Amino acid sequence: MHCNKKSPHNMKTQYVTSCSTTGLHHLAYTDWGDIENPDILICSHGLTRNKHDFDVLAKKLSIKRRVICFDLPGRGESSWLNNKLAYDYNQYTVDALMIIARTGANKVSWLGTSMGGLLGMALASLENSPIKQLILNDVGPFIPKSALLRIADYVGSPPSFDTTEELESYMRTIYAGFGELTNEQWKQLVQYGQRVLDSGQFTLNYDPGIAQAFKSKPLEDIDLWPVWNNIEQPTLIIRGENSDLLERPTAKRMTETHIKSELLKIPNTAHSPALMNNTDINAIERWLDKAEPNSFIV
Repeated sequence: MHCNKKSPHNMKTQYVTSCSTTGLHHLAYTDWGDIENPDILICSHGLTRNKHDFDVLAKKLSIKRRVICFDLPGRGESSWLNNKLAYDYNQYTVDALMIIARTGANKVSWLGTSMGGLLGMALASLENSPIKQLILNDVGPFIPKSALLRIADYVGSPPSFDTTEELESYMRTIYAGFGELTNEQWKQLVQYGQRVLDSGQFTLNYDPGIAQAFKSKPLEDIDLWPVWNNIEQPTLIIRGENSDLLERPTAKRMTETHIKSELLKIPNTAHSPALMNNTDINAIERWLDKAEPNSFIV
């Protein structure tokens, strides 16, 4: 067993260089567990979030596997892009492949929350995909316009606050769907989810410019069923009990149309489960352990 455990308190951020049409940028990531372990899980966050959302999960899962959590450009400690319209899935696919290449592995498992899950679907659907197992946290091939409008309502114009307490109150409101978190867990989300402005005020830790690509076209239902139909990897679909983004009929159709898929429902959550408690993490670990033997594509 690989047991080179690392604490989230001394996890050193590392960087890899990626490229866009306008130049180079740096992607920040944390690397948990034994770097020699060939069993690798990559974690990818949601639209306005960052790699530290997975600290609790990574600490636990890295006892048996190597876990890499990274910031997409414009989030966390990664570079902001000069061309704001480049915050799209074409760019994110390049960035994800850079992270995967850094591991040196031919095949990796992928856990993606919301936007990170859509990125995982895109990667898993590719010919000669590097994804061997896919975990989708509260996202699927159909996203209703109503959920996109709710997200569009707050993305790109994060308010600023005089104190971190006020910022935390705001985060508890817009991220209420994360579920029943402890005060300590909210404090961690605030710690890594904040950015200090020149004025000394606090705001969310992402480039407001990400909204330009998100809102560049009229928001409509997103239909990615053709992408889903190309995915053959074992897939765990996680759904928040009250999610408005991954609706119940969508999750049902996903399991009915993909023989190697399984549904995990998280109670008392909406969009999207934080995956910070032992019950949820243990369920994910059991699925990974079970899916592993049959996951390699020969």
